Amino acid sequence: MIYQEVEAIKKIEEVYQTLLSLEKRNKDGVTAREISKVLNTDRANISRYLNKLAREDRLDKINSRPVLYSSNNSFKQNEKGRAINSVSSFKDIVGANSSLSKAIEQAKAAILYPPKGLHTLLLGETGVGKSLFAELMHRFAIESAMLKKDAPFIQFNCADYADNPQLVMSQIFGVKKGSYTGANRDRDGLLKKADGGIIFLDEVHRLLPQGQEMLFTYIDKGYFRRLGGTDKKITVNVQIIAATTEDPQSFMLSTFMRRIPMTIKLPSLKERGIQERYCLLDSFLREESKRVGKRIYINRNSLISFLLYDCPHNIGQLNSDIQLACARAFLTYKTENKEYLMISQNELPQHVRKGLMKIHDQRNEVDRLLKDKGEVLYYSAEDGEYELKESKDENKLFYDLIEEKYNSLNKVELDDTKINEILNIDIESYFQKHLDNLPQTFKKEQIRKVVNTEIADLVDQILELATERLQRSFDEKIYLGLALHLQMAVERIINGDKIHHPELNNIRVNCPKEFMFAMEAAQFVDQTFAIETPLDEIGYLSMFLVKDPYKNKKSKMKKVAVLVIMHGRATASSMVEVANKLIGVEHAVGLDMPLEIEPEQMLERTLIEVEKIDKDRDLMLLVDMGSLTNFGEMISEKMDRKVKTIDMVSTPLVIDVSRKAVLGQNINEIYHSCSNFNKARERLPKNTTQKNAIITSCFTGEGASEKLKEVIKNEIKLPGNYEIITLNIINKDHFMTALKQYQDYYNICAVVSTIEIELAEIPFISAVDIFSGNGLTKLRQLVKESDLYAKIKGSLNEHIKGLDSEELVENIRSLINNIEKALKTSIPSEVKVGIVLHMSFLIEKLVKGEETTKFPDLQEFKREFPQQMEQMKASVKELENNYEITIQDNELAYLAKMFLNNAMEE
Repeated sequence: MIYQEVEAIKKIEEVYQTLLSLEKRNKDGVTAREISKVLNTDRANISRYLNKLAREDRLDKINSRPVLYSSNNSFKQNEKGRAINSVSSFKDIVGANSSLSKAIEQAKAAILYPPKGLHTLLLGETGVGKSLFAELMHRFAIESAMLKKDAPFIQFNCADYADNPQLVMSQIFGVKKGSYTGANRDRDGLLKKADGGIIFLDEVHRLLPQGQEMLFTYIDKGYFRRLGGTDKKITVNVQIIAATTEDPQSFMLSTFMRRIPMTIKLPSLKERGIQERYCLLDSFLREESKRVGKRIYINRNSLISFLLYDCPHNIGQLNSDIQLACARAFLTYKTENKEYLMISQNELPQHVRKGLMKIHDQRNEVDRLLKDKGEVLYYSAEDGEYELKESKDENKLFYDLIEEKYNSLNKVELDDTKINEILNIDIESYFQKHLDNLPQTFKKEQIRKVVNTEIADLVDQILELATERLQRSFDEKIYLGLALHLQMAVERIINGDKIHHPELNNIRVNCPKEFMFAMEAAQFVDQTFAIETPLDEIGYLSMFLVKDPYKNKKSKMKKVAVLVIMHGRATASSMVEVANKLIGVEHAVGLDMPLEIEPEQMLERTLIEVEKIDKDRDLMLLVDMGSLTNFGEMISEKMDRKVKTIDMVSTPLVIDVSRKAVLGQNINEIYHSCSNFNKARERLPKNTTQKNAIITSCFTGEGASEKLKEVIKNEIKLPGNYEIITLNIINKDHFMTALKQYQDYYNICAVVSTIEIELAEIPFISAVDIFSGNGLTKLRQLVKESDLYAKIKGSLNEHIKGLDSEELVENIRSLINNIEKALKTSIPSEVKVGIVLHMSFLIEKLVKGEETTKFPDLQEFKREFPQQMEQMKASVKELENNYEITIQDNELAYLAKMFLNNAMEE
């Protein structure tokens, strides 16, 4: 019986919607015959449905021949005489008179249908505005007096607790005491709290069948029971609005679907057209202007990019991308003391910039839309208010947070590097988007309208040479991706912005050929733009050169959870509040332990909190002292979860751990980099401004050494941080002592002397070779290498923790020189850099006690190259002693192979 009633309601609504459609052509009214033809349904049934609608005052019945039906007086007054103003909550929503008109009429019908409205299902892709639409339905119900002014609107996302079905059920229906562990009292659910109003269940397809059955029991009978309850019936009057991104027939029980009489489909952004997107942009920009309190300027090309770019996540993504551009413009306005807040191509996310390349396909429509508009447009809240848009309280404070964050971060004594990273996370995590695909085809001429000519030419040069060196072809997508990336990277380097590649070592190890070529490509970039490309950026360049780079999706590993437990009533929660606010993500969780609570009670509380965290996520436990330091092991044993504990925590430490967790670092990386955090803060920074020097020497330190100095200055263009120092060598012991003293203040690039000197750590060039010209070539190479080593030292500071990166690089540099001498060979500078990186990360692993990589066919390699293996073993002895490690044959074989494969006979 219930099924038949629901089906009848659906059919009546279908008839009503068909009449509205036909009425656009037939202003005088529509007949039952016309509707029956469209729906291919018996005319008698259509007449019965129309008469029912007329009796409910949803239609006007005109007693003519034939009888006509019209909606002209619909909704002006309902059956109780309540006036419904034609000006409603839906009036200002973009698309109200076009793409959303049908959906709005359905929504009004669902609210007004007697006696209590119809339960409704909203369908649509992610970001089409289902939550906003549900709120507008609630507001319309109040305006039309179907609900009281204070009627609640309760919103719940079923996906929030999808991994814990009991928690979902308890949230919606409430819970009876003792129904599961932790349910220590009776608690009302959201359905009870929504009594007299509307409950909005988003992502309802994530609701398990048991939950759907409990819902349709309420729909059928008007009451429900708490989870775990069997006796007390709870009666409420609630209209249900549910929403899903999925096909309801695939995910919902048919018994549940039959009880939802109204289904409303909301169109995607792509279906709404360029005119409506322009109106949405106008609304969003005015809203951002209202928040920031200033006019927002945007140039024409940037506006076109927003109008045309692929926006797969619809209005939600469009809004977020606008906010990201505004945030970047706001930062520029504040940090560079600009006179106005301007959005240009520089402020747009990369995927938005691509929209400009589609202008050829839609130029006529864009020109019509932007006709009579200048090259720069501005938006101001003073010119109009747009209140009907989804917003959260934290959004309203976003610009204030950016402005205040500089001072806030300094108050917790973070250095500039961490402040920059946190600010970047604050923006990027807030607007984190799914990567959209690059266009499948395009003309190269199009890209030259997005990036400058130097970039386009440079990409041509790099990919042409890469094709030859790496023996593979690169398609148009790589050309496009690399060009867009380089445009942004060069701007960042010129502006002095930080570039960080968290997977630099993995790229270097897994893609050695591409990494080596990327170092060469970086030199082209440096020469073209007179910049110095940092090592981290070389890591990014490498990624464009690997085979099938766009098949390499983001890691699905879940981010490490952070739980802070501290003695005191508000210590942990206060630290977590500061950390989450500064990071810009609600990531860390705090548990306070008042002094009167016993450790056993606190452990039980902690276990309940940990249960809420996905089982496949590792846990960083940050505590202060005492019994709390043992909680990590207990949690690990009881819950079979990987846990790392750090004690004696401080607010800066909580911030640092949370920051690294949000960035996606794994638990071992976070633990090893942060476990000595407080000790590291106490160490004085090492002087990193050490200059470079070339030593020239002869017996007197005046004659030949001065001449050598003059030749080197005239023939080699030395960087500004180089000095040439002359020494006498009449007494070798005195010379070596002086050399050691200079090493405390200089990086000695080479010693050039009339007398041959055996130096373990410093390259030697004879005066004869300098005057013959060969020595100058070698010296130029050494100067180039020194610069590369200097860059590596700076980059490794961020990637290797617990070791002195400068000392480490110098030790490995010495190792390379010794091996070259022993094998009577030399290797290219790029290979030396690769060895330095390889050995640096290897030593860090060995110091931490981590496993290293196995060398394939090790025994066969040792039989083929016994002399080289012995030489490697002898050469690394000093490194092993310095760092108290043992370098095994697997790694010695890798080292030997690098020299054998890249050797250049002297």
